[in-house]
Amino acid sequence: MEQTERIRQMEARLDRASAAVMDLSAALDRYEEVQEAIAILDQYYGSDEWKQDYADDEAGLLPPGLKRGVLSEDAVWNLLSDSRELKERLRNFA
Repeated sequence: MEQTERIRQMEARLDRASAAVMDLSAALDRYEEVQEAIAILDQYYGSDEWKQDYADDEAGLLPPGLKRGVLSEDAVWNLLSDSRELKERLRNFA
């Protein structure tokens, strides 16, 4: 391999790796910032409050325009599962 081509390839690797490291670092910062929110959602999901909110939604007692993904049976569960899987992945990576 010619010297200049090798340097070009190494430079491309450096650029790609640097961008990935910066992206991951920023994503981990955001993930760290939402840990309290995830813990609160974990406590809420399946609680008596959640069950009452869900029942009131089913009964049509909540405002029609209210965003209510948190009352779906899957949204919070999926988030909590994804978060656990991500933590395990990070443990295994390190």
